[in-house]
Amino acid sequence: MAENIQGTDTPAHQPVNVPDKPALEGLEPRLAKQWRDNGTYAFRRDTTREEVYSIDTPPPTASGSLHVGHMFSYTQTDVMARFQRMRGKNVFYPMGWDDNGLPTERRVQNYFGVRCEPSVPYDAGYTPPAQPAKNQRDFDAVSRRNFIELCEQVAVEDEKVFEDLFSTLGLSVDWNLTYRTIDDTSRAVSQRAFLANLAAGDAYLAEAPTLWDVTFRTAVAQAELEDREQPGAYHRIAFSTPDGQKIHVESTRPELLPACVALVAHPDDERYKPLFGTTVTSPLFDVEVEIKAHPLAKPDKGSGIAMICTFGDLTDVTWWRELQLPTRAVVGRDGRIRTETPEWIATDRARENYAALAGKTIFSAKEAVVDLLRASGDLDGEPKKILHPVNFYEKGDKPLEVVTSRQWYIRNGGRDADKRERLLARGREIDFHPAFMRSRYENWIEGLNGDWLVSRQRFFGVPVPVWYRLDADGEPDYENPIVPSNESLPVDPAGEPAPGFEESGRNQPNGFIGDADVLDTWATSSLTPQIVGGWSRDEELFSRVFPFDLRPQGHDIIRTWLFSTAVRADALQDSPPWRHAALSGWILDPDRKKMSKSKGNVVVPTDVLEQFGSDAVRYWAASAKLGADTAYEINQMKIGRRLAIKLLNASKFVLNLGATEASASPSALPRVTLPIDLALLAQLREVTAQATAAFEKYDYARALQLTESFFWTFTDDYVELVKDRAYGAAGEDAKESVLTALATTLDALLRLFAPFLPFATDEVWSWWREDSVHRAPWPSADALQGLDGADPELLTSVALALGGVRKAKSEAKVKQRTEVATAVVTASPARVAHLRAGLPDLLAAGNARDLTLAEGDGDLTVSAVELVPAEVSPADA
Repeated sequence: MAENIQGTDTPAHQPVNVPDKPALEGLEPRLAKQWRDNGTYAFRRDTTREEVYSIDTPPPTASGSLHVGHMFSYTQTDVMARFQRMRGKNVFYPMGWDDNGLPTERRVQNYFGVRCEPSVPYDAGYTPPAQPAKNQRDFDAVSRRNFIELCEQVAVEDEKVFEDLFSTLGLSVDWNLTYRTIDDTSRAVSQRAFLANLAAGDAYLAEAPTLWDVTFRTAVAQAELEDREQPGAYHRIAFSTPDGQKIHVESTRPELLPACVALVAHPDDERYKPLFGTTVTSPLFDVEVEIKAHPLAKPDKGSGIAMICTFGDLTDVTWWRELQLPTRAVVGRDGRIRTETPEWIATDRARENYAALAGKTIFSAKEAVVDLLRASGDLDGEPKKILHPVNFYEKGDKPLEVVTSRQWYIRNGGRDADKRERLLARGREIDFHPAFMRSRYENWIEGLNGDWLVSRQRFFGVPVPVWYRLDADGEPDYENPIVPSNESLPVDPAGEPAPGFEESGRNQPNGFIGDADVLDTWATSSLTPQIVGGWSRDEELFSRVFPFDLRPQGHDIIRTWLFSTAVRADALQDSPPWRHAALSGWILDPDRKKMSKSKGNVVVPTDVLEQFGSDAVRYWAASAKLGADTAYEINQMKIGRRLAIKLLNASKFVLNLGATEASASPSALPRVTLPIDLALLAQLREVTAQATAAFEKYDYARALQLTESFFWTFTDDYVELVKDRAYGAAGEDAKESVLTALATTLDALLRLFAPFLPFATDEVWSWWREDSVHRAPWPSADALQGLDGADPELLTSVALALGGVRKAKSEAKVKQRTEVATAVVTASPARVAHLRAGLPDLLAAGNARDLTLAEGDGDLTVSAVELVPAEVSPADA
């Protein structure tokens, strides 16, 4: 491990070699290659857990393209990784590629003109068509294994582009630590974890109401929902009591009338209390249903009484479960009304009415029911148009339905109070940055209404690794699934026979069937610590990186990625997955809307990097605090570029004055004797301590702000004040004092800026130091403790006075080199004392013959400035 010291005491020093015209252009490709060739960011396996800082890097979706939001959040992670490395940590910083999911499936389908069909046998020699068919129905049907191979082929091309861009951005990733969420290792880990959950009773198969996307024909988990405002209408529908009384219900889903199983009102609603326990008959379909009481009913919504249908929404599911109601489903997985008339619809009139709906889409069925209600006189008035939130799958374009289906679930506390409290406690073992984000984690857990649905009715993905025996009648035994051996993973039950069976027994009585579903993509992404850390394959490595130190991610996926990862680590390792969670904000466009590919308002990263350079883009990203939504700001990048250029030019100036590696060594510090030089180093000591403390709290933006502010003090004030002395005007001892202060400060500034501006800082480092600044230790405030009599405010006071003298010259519209004959500087007694100590440098920098120092109240002022006429100025003589 590198010692945390300032500079070096080795006698052999790097010669100073400063280019004539330093520039940012060309640094990225040269230094990125140099870092990779030299293993600058390589993780060392010969280590202990205490020495390691491990990062559970978010794997970007490897289909399509990166956008400016990736640059933003990944830079913030990289800044923290670089700081920890300079603190002496052995940083485990991997990169994954998320190529398991719908985006990749679509990309591969369209790119090659193929579609995944698990029932098709694997073809080892398959070659996709040279030109994809125009219509999807004409695409080649290929096995899941063939499809995954094509996915990996595309992924390699996409990931090379992404890797190049991330390298250009300066990410200090160890590129030997990469993975794909659909590769053999990830599939095996995902299946192994699922089987461990199954063995422990944390995974189970159940037939239950399920959120269903009718377009993708797949189940959807609660975490994948989003509400969208949609137009709708309240329909006031009349139910009839046995004595002919009308009970009016207001519903936005009249098409679900044939699925009605009860009416419900609030227990305290005086209007309906007398009716609880009695029955009414549904219009059109003549089904007798009971009026129930439940606290979720809202007296102020509509008529105060609602119909419970199986199923219109998740509230229906809650009522159905808690009131123990029958299931009367009429909507199929295709989003249409089932064609077969249900048994509970018994009268001739009801059957005729149902036939008018059978096979229709939800939209058409709704129109048909409204027409029938008008004709029967059971529609009271016309529908009242409204806008209301409707559940959608986050990637879907049609409202979700709730259908009954057999699905796999993992317990997440949604139906288990003890598990819920356990996961809440896990969250308290993780430090959230910013801290208020913990409430999003806790609110999500407290709002869960069911376990985590992990099976998906898709073709591409990680297969659910189980088979089912068929009895003599060909009926599957779902209670006792057949599981594979650990050594055989990954498996594909759709293309491989069950253990102990031949392929000929598939779909045969007394044979087997394979589970046709795949696992939700989050079921694999939730295992990124286990995948990259070596769980179940390299336990020695896993013990050195787990629990990980940091999970960086967006705040919008706390409910999905962060929570699901906590669920898996709790079940598999009885541990939180990480010690810290760093939550990045969104990038907003000029209209303050989130930038996203789906909104079409993203900025292409390559354009920005080419225009401003990587350090400038990193400066913009690192200026934003964690958790803060940040505007895409070109001006901020321009500021960052100016800062990087200034760092190059200021460094050139300092090194050309005579600063060397030797003058930056700790042994040279006693040479700093003059008050203004000591004041500079005292300020540097404070900035170093404060920046370090900010980084330790994951407040890198504060560290950047402190460092940048000090840098401008250094260049605009200190360097201007000491130029004469640096050239030897006050003698050798005074020159040694300033050169040592300059070198010590430049050395520290390069290290302080290194996490933010990796290219500019390493370029300057190479001019006068060996190796890379990124393998150098973080600067230590302790190395600057022995500064006897140093007062950081002295530099501030002298700089204020110099600014006053310069302002007077500007107002007089003369050049700054114009000589000052005399002036009066009035300040507090403390500042006057500072000015006396720094007076020689102030006189030289201000080109002043004499300055009168006067004590007074208020801010420092410079007055009574008399300038030497230009014709007698020695500078012009």
